[in-house]
Amino acid sequence: MAPSALASSSPISPVATQYSSKRRISSAATNTKNSAQTLISCALQTRINSINPDECEAGGEDAFFVADLGEVYRQHMRWKINLPRVEPFYAVKCNGDEKVLSLLAALGTGFDCASKAEIQQVLNLGVNPSRIIYANPCKTASYIRYAAEENVRMMTFDNAEELYKVKKFFPHARLFLRICTDDSKALCRLSLKYGAPLDSTRHLLELAKDLRLDVVGVSFHVGSGSYDPTAFLTAVQDARRVFNEATEVGYDLRTLDVGGGYGNDNFEEIAAVLGPAIDEYFPPSVRVIAEPGRYYVSSAFTIATHIIARRTVQEDGSRNPSYMLYLNDGVYGNFSGILFDHQKPVPKVLKRGDKYFFGSTPTDSQLTKYSIWGPTCDGIDCISSFSNLPEVLEAGDWLYFSDMGAYSKCSATKFNGFSDNHDVVYVVSDPGALALLP
Repeated sequence: MAPSALASSSPISPVATQYSSKRRISSAATNTKNSAQTLISCALQTRINSINPDECEAGGEDAFFVADLGEVYRQHMRWKINLPRVEPFYAVKCNGDEKVLSLLAALGTGFDCASKAEIQQVLNLGVNPSRIIYANPCKTASYIRYAAEENVRMMTFDNAEELYKVKKFFPHARLFLRICTDDSKALCRLSLKYGAPLDSTRHLLELAKDLRLDVVGVSFHVGSGSYDPTAFLTAVQDARRVFNEATEVGYDLRTLDVGGGYGNDNFEEIAAVLGPAIDEYFPPSVRVIAEPGRYYVSSAFTIATHIIARRTVQEDGSRNPSYMLYLNDGVYGNFSGILFDHQKPVPKVLKRGDKYFFGSTPTDSQLTKYSIWGPTCDGIDCISSFSNLPEVLEAGDWLYFSDMGAYSKCSATKFNGFSDNHDVVYVVSDPGALALLP
Protein backbone atom coordinates (compact mmCIF):
# COMPACT_ATOMS: atom_id res chain seq x y z
CA MET A 1 0.00 0.00 0.00
CA ALA A 2 1.41 3.41 -0.96
CA PRO A 3 1.29 6.59 1.07
CA SER A 4 -1.48 8.99 0.13
CA ALA A 5 -2.41 12.61 -0.18
CA LEU A 6 -5.61 13.61 1.56
CA ALA A 7 -6.94 16.94 0.40
CA SER A 8 -8.91 19.00 2.89
CA SER A 9 -12.45 17.61 3.16
CA SER A 10 -11.90 15.07 0.37
CA PRO A 11 -11.44 11.28 0.14
CA ILE A 12 -7.99 9.77 0.30
CA SER A 13 -6.40 9.56 -3.12
CA PRO A 14 -3.27 7.43 -3.67
CA VAL A 15 -0.06 8.83 -5.11
CA ALA A 16 2.68 6.89 -6.83
CA THR A 17 5.30 6.90 -4.11
CA GLN A 18 7.18 3.79 -3.02
CA TYR A 19 7.38 2.93 0.67
CA SER A 20 9.23 0.34 2.71
CA SER A 21 7.42 -0.91 5.82
CA LYS A 22 10.67 -1.89 7.56
CA ARG A 23 11.05 1.37 9.43
CA ARG A 24 13.60 0.00 11.87
CA ILE A 25 16.15 -0.34 9.09
CA SER A 26 18.08 2.86 8.56
CA SER A 27 17.70 2.95 4.77
CA ALA A 28 13.97 2.34 5.04
CA ALA A 29 13.65 5.16 7.58
CA THR A 30 15.40 7.47 5.13
CA ASN A 31 13.04 6.40 2.36
CA THR A 32 10.08 7.09 4.61
CA LYS A 33 11.32 10.58 5.37
CA ASN A 34 11.93 11.29 1.70
CA SER A 35 8.48 9.99 0.86
CA ALA A 36 6.90 12.26 3.47
CA GLN A 37 8.83 15.29 2.20
CA THR A 38 7.70 14.56 -1.36
CA LEU A 39 4.06 14.37 -0.32
CA ILE A 40 4.26 17.60 1.69
CA SER A 41 6.03 19.39 -1.15
CA CYS A 42 3.43 18.27 -3.69
CA ALA A 43 0.58 19.33 -1.41
CA LEU A 44 2.12 22.78 -0.87
CA GLN A 45 2.67 23.34 -4.58
CA THR A 46 -0.75 22.08 -5.60
CA ARG A 47 -2.50 24.39 -3.16
CA ILE A 48 -0.46 27.46 -4.10
CA ASN A 49 -0.82 26.78 -7.83
CA SER A 50 -4.59 26.86 -7.35
CA ILE A 51 -4.43 30.44 -6.04
CA ASN A 52 -4.42 33.45 -8.34
CA PRO A 53 -3.53 36.33 -5.99
CA ASP A 54 -4.62 38.89 -8.63
CA GLU A 55 -8.16 37.52 -8.93
CA CYS A 56 -8.93 35.38 -5.84
CA GLU A 57 -11.52 36.39 -3.29
CA ALA A 58 -10.31 38.38 -0.32
CA GLY A 59 -8.42 35.94 1.91
CA GLY A 60 -8.01 33.36 -0.83
CA GLU A 61 -4.25 33.47 -0.35
CA ASP A 62 -4.43 33.05 3.43
CA ALA A 63 -1.84 30.96 5.22
CA PHE A 64 -2.57 27.22 5.31
CA PHE A 65 -1.19 24.03 6.84
CA VAL A 66 -0.09 20.73 5.40
CA ALA A 67 -0.43 17.97 7.99
CA ASP A 68 1.20 14.56 7.59
CA LEU A 69 -0.89 12.05 9.53
CA GLY A 70 1.78 9.45 8.81
CA GLU A 71 4.14 11.39 11.07
CA VAL A 72 1.60 11.23 13.91
CA TYR A 73 1.41 7.47 13.40
CA ARG A 74 5.20 7.11 13.45
CA GLN A 75 5.41 9.12 16.65
CA HIS A 76 2.95 6.72 18.24
CA MET A 77 5.03 3.72 17.18
CA ARG A 78 8.12 5.45 18.52
CA TRP A 79 6.36 5.94 21.86
CA LYS A 80 5.35 2.28 22.07
CA ILE A 81 8.91 1.16 21.38
CA ASN A 82 10.56 3.44 23.94
CA LEU A 83 7.91 3.54 26.69
CA PRO A 84 5.94 0.31 26.24
CA ARG A 85 4.57 0.37 29.78
CA VAL A 86 3.19 3.91 29.57
CA GLU A 87 -0.23 4.48 28.00
CA PRO A 88 -0.38 7.83 26.16
CA PHE A 89 -3.38 10.09 26.81
CA TYR A 90 -3.00 12.76 24.13
CA ALA A 91 -3.30 16.37 25.40
CA VAL A 92 -6.11 17.74 23.24
CA LYS A 93 -5.28 21.36 24.10
CA CYS A 94 -2.06 21.11 22.10
CA ASN A 95 -3.84 20.60 18.78
CA GLY A 96 -7.48 19.62 18.52
CA ASP A 97 -7.37 18.80 14.81
CA GLU A 98 -10.26 16.43 14.09
CA LYS A 99 -8.33 14.05 11.85
CA VAL A 100 -5.43 13.86 14.32
CA LEU A 101 -7.86 12.97 17.10
CA SER A 102 -9.58 10.39 14.91
CA LEU A 103 -6.28 8.71 14.09
CA LEU A 104 -5.18 8.65 17.72
CA ALA A 105 -8.56 7.26 18.75
CA ALA A 106 -8.14 4.47 16.20
CA LEU A 107 -4.67 3.80 17.59
CA GLY A 108 -6.21 3.28 21.02
CA THR A 109 -4.73 6.23 22.86
CA GLY A 110 -6.47 7.94 25.73
CA PHE A 111 -7.13 11.67 25.86
CA ASP A 112 -6.21 14.39 28.33
CA CYS A 113 -9.02 16.96 28.29
CA ALA A 114 -9.13 20.24 30.19
CA SER A 115 -12.64 21.53 29.47
CA LYS A 116 -16.19 20.55 28.57
CA ALA A 117 -15.59 21.36 24.90
CA GLU A 118 -12.54 19.08 24.70
CA ILE A 119 -14.36 16.24 26.45
CA GLN A 120 -17.33 16.65 24.11
CA GLN A 121 -15.09 16.69 21.03
CA VAL A 122 -13.47 13.40 22.02
CA LEU A 123 -16.74 11.74 23.02
CA ASN A 124 -18.21 12.72 19.65
CA LEU A 125 -15.56 10.52 18.03
CA GLY A 126 -17.05 7.52 19.82
CA VAL A 127 -14.27 7.28 22.40
CA ASN A 128 -15.25 5.47 25.58
CA PRO A 129 -15.36 7.83 28.61
CA SER A 130 -12.92 5.53 30.40
CA ARG A 131 -10.26 6.68 27.91
CA ILE A 132 -10.52 10.31 29.03
CA ILE A 133 -8.86 11.99 31.99
CA TYR A 134 -10.21 15.41 32.95
CA ALA A 135 -6.74 16.71 33.77
CA ASN A 136 -7.59 20.17 35.05
CA PRO A 137 -7.02 20.47 38.81
CA CYS A 138 -9.32 23.52 39.13
CA LYS A 139 -12.57 22.91 37.28
CA THR A 140 -15.77 24.82 36.59
CA ALA A 141 -18.61 23.36 38.66
CA SER A 142 -20.93 22.94 35.69
CA TYR A 143 -18.14 21.15 33.79
CA ILE A 144 -17.83 18.68 36.66
CA ARG A 145 -21.56 18.04 36.41
CA TYR A 146 -21.16 17.50 32.68
CA ALA A 147 -18.33 15.03 33.26
CA ALA A 148 -20.55 13.17 35.71
CA GLU A 149 -23.40 13.03 33.18
CA GLU A 150 -21.02 11.61 30.55
CA ASN A 151 -19.36 9.20 33.04
CA VAL A 152 -15.90 10.71 32.57
CA ARG A 153 -14.73 9.61 35.99
CA MET A 154 -10.96 10.21 35.98
CA MET A 155 -10.01 13.73 37.03
CA THR A 156 -7.24 15.55 38.87
CA PHE A 157 -7.20 17.78 41.95
CA ASP A 158 -4.54 19.62 43.96
CA ASN A 159 -6.39 21.50 46.69
CA ALA A 160 -9.00 21.08 49.40
CA GLU A 161 -11.56 23.37 47.79
CA GLU A 162 -11.63 21.16 44.72
CA LEU A 163 -12.34 18.11 46.86
CA TYR A 164 -15.41 19.76 48.36
CA LYS A 165 -16.56 20.72 44.85
CA VAL A 166 -16.13 17.16 43.56
CA LYS A 167 -17.91 15.79 46.63
CA LYS A 168 -20.91 17.98 45.82
CA PHE A 169 -21.13 17.43 42.06
CA PHE A 170 -19.43 14.10 41.29
CA PRO A 171 -18.81 12.03 44.44
CA HIS A 172 -18.12 8.90 42.37
CA ALA A 173 -15.21 10.44 40.44
CA ARG A 174 -11.88 8.62 40.35
CA LEU A 175 -9.38 11.20 41.55
CA PHE A 176 -5.68 11.77 40.88
CA LEU A 177 -3.74 13.95 43.31
CA ARG A 178 -1.55 16.22 41.21
CA ILE A 179 1.69 17.03 42.97
CA CYS A 180 4.05 19.94 42.49
CA THR A 181 7.33 19.11 40.76
CA ASP A 182 10.54 20.87 39.81
CA ASP A 183 9.81 22.27 36.34
CA SER A 184 12.67 24.77 36.24
CA LYS A 185 14.15 22.97 33.21
CA ALA A 186 11.03 23.29 31.03
CA LEU A 187 10.11 25.77 28.31
CA CYS A 188 6.74 26.43 29.94
CA ARG A 189 6.52 26.08 33.70
CA LEU A 190 3.26 24.97 35.29
CA SER A 191 4.11 24.52 38.98
CA LEU A 192 3.32 28.14 39.82
CA LYS A 193 -0.30 27.44 38.88
CA TYR A 194 -0.90 23.74 39.56
CA GLY A 195 0.33 20.99 41.84
CA ALA A 196 0.03 20.30 45.56
CA PRO A 197 3.24 20.93 47.52
CA LEU A 198 4.60 17.72 49.02
CA ASP A 199 4.08 19.00 52.54
CA SER A 200 0.32 19.23 51.86
CA THR A 201 -0.34 15.87 50.21
CA ARG A 202 -1.01 13.86 53.37
CA HIS A 203 -3.58 16.40 54.53
CA LEU A 204 -5.34 16.29 51.16
CA LEU A 205 -5.42 12.49 51.19
CA GLU A 206 -6.83 12.48 54.70
CA LEU A 207 -9.49 15.01 53.71
CA ALA A 208 -10.44 12.97 50.66
CA LYS A 209 -10.74 9.92 52.91
CA ASP A 210 -12.97 11.80 55.33
CA LEU A 211 -15.17 12.88 52.42
CA ARG A 212 -15.33 9.26 51.19
CA LEU A 213 -13.90 10.18 47.80
CA ASP A 214 -12.13 7.66 45.59
CA VAL A 215 -8.48 8.65 45.11
CA VAL A 216 -6.97 6.19 42.62
CA GLY A 217 -3.65 7.71 41.65
CA VAL A 218 -1.03 10.44 41.60
CA SER A 219 -0.19 12.72 38.70
CA PHE A 220 2.59 15.19 37.96
CA HIS A 221 3.77 17.41 35.12
CA VAL A 222 7.41 18.47 34.81
CA GLY A 223 6.51 21.38 32.53
CA SER A 224 5.88 21.65 28.82
CA GLY A 225 8.92 21.02 26.64
CA SER A 226 11.21 19.73 29.39
CA TYR A 227 14.87 19.53 28.39
CA ASP A 228 16.14 17.79 31.54
CA PRO A 229 15.36 14.04 31.67
CA THR A 230 16.33 13.86 35.35
CA ALA A 231 13.26 15.97 36.19
CA PHE A 232 11.18 12.88 35.45
CA LEU A 233 13.25 10.75 37.82
CA THR A 234 12.76 13.21 40.68
CA ALA A 235 9.03 13.42 39.97
CA VAL A 236 8.67 9.63 39.97
CA GLN A 237 10.45 9.48 43.32
CA ASP A 238 8.11 12.14 44.71
CA ALA A 239 5.11 10.25 43.41
CA ARG A 240 6.33 7.10 45.16
CA ARG A 241 6.42 9.01 48.42
CA VAL A 242 2.79 10.13 47.95
CA PHE A 243 1.77 6.56 47.07
CA ASN A 244 3.24 5.48 50.42
CA GLU A 245 1.36 8.25 52.23
CA ALA A 246 -1.86 7.12 50.56
CA THR A 247 -1.29 3.58 51.80
CA GLU A 248 -0.89 4.88 55.34
CA VAL A 249 -4.11 6.88 55.01
CA GLY A 250 -5.99 3.82 53.77
CA TYR A 251 -5.94 4.11 49.98
CA ASP A 252 -4.70 1.49 47.54
CA LEU A 253 -3.50 3.57 44.60
CA ARG A 254 -3.22 1.72 41.30
CA THR A 255 -2.42 4.39 38.68
CA LEU A 256 0.48 6.79 38.10
CA ASP A 257 0.08 9.68 35.63
CA VAL A 258 3.52 10.89 34.50
CA GLY A 259 2.07 13.92 32.71
CA GLY A 260 3.49 15.71 29.68
CA GLY A 261 6.64 17.60 28.80
CA TYR A 262 7.98 15.19 26.17
CA GLY A 263 10.05 16.93 23.55
CA ASN A 264 10.58 15.49 20.10
CA ASP A 265 14.34 15.97 19.89
CA ASN A 266 15.20 14.42 23.27
CA PHE A 267 12.43 11.85 23.62
CA GLU A 268 14.75 8.83 23.67
CA GLU A 269 16.85 10.47 26.40
CA ILE A 270 13.73 11.12 28.49
CA ALA A 271 12.46 7.57 27.95
CA ALA A 272 15.83 6.14 28.96
CA VAL A 273 15.42 7.81 32.36
CA LEU A 274 11.67 7.61 32.86
CA GLY A 275 11.13 3.97 31.88
CA PRO A 276 13.66 2.48 34.32
CA ALA A 277 12.54 4.89 37.07
CA ILE A 278 8.95 3.68 36.76
CA ASP A 279 10.05 0.05 36.90
CA GLU A 280 12.25 0.71 39.93
CA TYR A 281 9.68 2.52 42.04
CA PHE A 282 6.37 1.00 40.89
CA PRO A 283 5.46 -2.68 40.50
CA PRO A 284 3.82 -4.00 37.32
CA SER A 285 0.45 -3.94 39.08
CA VAL A 286 0.46 -0.12 38.89
CA ARG A 287 -0.98 1.26 35.68
CA VAL A 288 1.05 4.11 34.15
CA ILE A 289 -0.38 6.77 31.84
CA ALA A 290 1.05 9.97 30.38
CA GLU A 291 -0.22 13.17 28.75
CA PRO A 292 1.97 13.87 25.68
CA GLY A 293 0.89 16.69 23.39
CA ARG A 294 3.54 18.43 21.31
CA TYR A 295 5.42 15.14 21.02
CA TYR A 296 2.71 13.76 18.73
CA VAL A 297 1.95 16.71 16.48
CA SER A 298 4.73 19.28 16.41
CA SER A 299 6.67 17.77 13.51
CA ALA A 300 3.53 16.72 11.61
CA PHE A 301 2.40 20.22 10.57
CA THR A 302 3.98 22.64 8.10
CA ILE A 303 2.55 26.11 7.48
CA ALA A 304 2.77 28.13 4.26
CA THR A 305 2.53 31.92 4.52
CA HIS A 306 2.15 34.55 1.83
CA ILE A 307 4.38 37.62 1.70
CA ILE A 308 1.95 40.55 1.53
CA ALA A 309 4.46 43.40 1.61
CA ARG A 310 8.15 44.25 1.68
CA ARG A 311 9.70 47.37 3.12
CA THR A 312 13.27 48.56 2.52
CA VAL A 313 15.23 49.84 5.51
CA GLN A 314 18.35 51.88 4.84
CA GLU A 315 20.36 51.63 8.05
CA ASP A 316 22.67 54.46 9.03
CA GLY A 317 26.27 53.83 8.08
CA SER A 318 25.46 50.75 5.99
CA ARG A 319 25.80 50.51 2.24
CA ASN A 320 23.40 47.61 1.98
CA PRO A 321 19.75 47.90 2.98
CA SER A 322 17.85 45.41 5.07
CA TYR A 323 14.21 44.51 4.58
CA MET A 324 11.02 44.02 6.53
CA LEU A 325 8.70 41.28 5.27
CA TYR A 326 5.04 41.28 6.22
CA LEU A 327 3.20 37.95 6.17
CA ASN A 328 -0.52 37.17 6.31
CA ASP A 329 -0.06 35.32 9.61
CA GLY A 330 1.63 36.29 12.85
CA VAL A 331 1.78 36.07 16.62
CA TYR A 332 -1.95 36.79 16.99
CA GLY A 333 -2.54 33.87 14.64
CA ASN A 334 -0.74 30.57 14.22
CA PHE A 335 2.54 31.97 15.58
CA SER A 336 1.15 32.73 19.03
CA GLY A 337 3.56 30.14 20.45
CA ILE A 338 6.32 32.72 20.01
CA LEU A 339 4.76 34.72 22.85
CA PHE A 340 3.69 32.05 25.33
CA ASP A 341 5.42 28.82 24.28
CA HIS A 342 8.96 30.11 23.65
CA GLN A 343 8.87 28.86 20.07
CA LYS A 344 11.38 30.13 17.53
CA PRO A 345 10.00 29.25 14.09
CA VAL A 346 12.55 29.32 11.28
CA PRO A 347 11.42 30.89 7.97
CA LYS A 348 12.34 29.12 4.74
CA VAL A 349 11.68 30.08 1.15
CA LEU A 350 8.84 28.08 -0.39
CA LYS A 351 8.07 29.93 -3.61
CA ARG A 352 9.96 32.78 -5.22
CA GLY A 353 8.56 33.94 -8.51
CA ASP A 354 7.68 30.76 -10.38
CA LYS A 355 10.18 28.50 -8.58
CA TYR A 356 9.58 26.25 -5.55
CA PHE A 357 12.27 25.49 -2.97
CA PHE A 358 10.69 23.22 -0.35
CA GLY A 359 13.51 21.20 1.22
CA SER A 360 16.20 23.21 -0.54
CA THR A 361 17.70 26.70 -0.42
CA PRO A 362 17.90 29.20 -3.30
CA THR A 363 21.52 29.61 -4.35
CA ASP A 364 21.18 32.12 -7.17
CA SER A 365 21.25 35.24 -5.00
CA GLN A 366 23.11 36.47 -1.95
CA LEU A 367 21.55 36.35 1.48
CA THR A 368 20.50 39.52 3.20
CA LYS A 369 18.99 40.61 6.50
CA TYR A 370 15.24 40.47 6.99
CA SER A 371 12.88 40.98 9.90
CA ILE A 372 9.56 39.18 9.52
CA TRP A 373 6.27 40.58 10.74
CA GLY A 374 2.65 39.54 11.00
CA PRO A 375 -0.27 41.42 9.45
CA THR A 376 -1.79 43.13 12.51
CA CYS A 377 -1.28 46.74 13.46
CA ASP A 378 0.57 45.85 16.64
CA GLY A 379 4.28 46.33 17.21
CA ILE A 380 4.70 43.02 19.03
CA ASP A 381 3.51 41.09 15.97
CA CYS A 382 7.02 40.04 15.01
CA ILE A 383 7.80 36.49 13.91
CA SER A 384 11.56 36.94 13.56
CA SER A 385 13.67 39.99 14.31
CA PHE A 386 16.56 38.66 12.24
CA SER A 387 16.65 36.13 9.39
CA ASN A 388 18.99 35.67 6.47
CA LEU A 389 17.01 35.14 3.27
CA PRO A 390 17.59 35.75 -0.47
CA GLU A 391 17.62 39.44 -1.33
CA VAL A 392 15.18 39.09 -4.23
CA LEU A 393 12.10 38.10 -2.19
CA GLU A 394 9.05 40.16 -3.06
CA ALA A 395 5.40 40.56 -2.14
CA GLY A 396 3.56 37.58 -3.62
CA ASP A 397 6.28 35.06 -2.73
CA TRP A 398 5.72 32.37 -0.09
CA LEU A 399 7.60 31.23 3.00
CA TYR A 400 7.09 28.04 4.99
CA PHE A 401 7.75 27.00 8.57
CA SER A 402 8.16 23.40 9.73
CA ASP A 403 7.30 21.94 13.17
CA MET A 404 4.15 24.04 13.52
CA GLY A 405 1.76 21.43 14.93
CA ALA A 406 1.92 22.34 18.62
CA TYR A 407 0.14 25.32 20.17
CA SER A 408 -0.36 27.10 16.86
CA LYS A 409 -3.81 26.88 15.24
CA CYS A 410 -5.43 26.02 18.57
CA SER A 411 -4.54 29.42 20.04
CA ALA A 412 -4.99 31.66 16.99
CA THR A 413 -7.21 34.72 17.48
CA LYS A 414 -9.32 37.04 15.33
CA PHE A 415 -7.51 40.14 16.52
CA ASN A 416 -7.66 43.02 14.04
CA GLY A 417 -10.25 41.10 12.03
CA PHE A 418 -7.86 38.47 10.66
CA SER A 419 -8.98 34.85 10.29
CA ASP A 420 -8.31 32.24 12.96
CA ASN A 421 -9.58 29.38 10.78
CA HIS A 422 -6.83 28.40 8.37
CA ASP A 423 -7.24 25.42 6.07
CA VAL A 424 -5.38 22.16 6.57
CA VAL A 425 -4.37 19.94 3.65
CA TYR A 426 -3.69 16.36 4.80
CA VAL A 427 -1.18 13.85 3.49
CA VAL A 428 -0.56 10.33 4.76
CA SER A 429 3.02 9.10 4.40
CA ASP A 430 2.61 5.84 6.31
CA PRO A 431 0.35 2.93 5.25
CA GLY A 432 -0.19 2.08 8.91
CA ALA A 433 -2.02 5.39 9.38
CA LEU A 434 -3.78 5.06 6.05
CA ALA A 435 -5.32 1.77 7.10
CA LEU A 436 -6.86 3.36 10.20
CA LEU A 437 -8.41 6.41 8.57
CA PRO A 438 -12.05 6.38 7.44
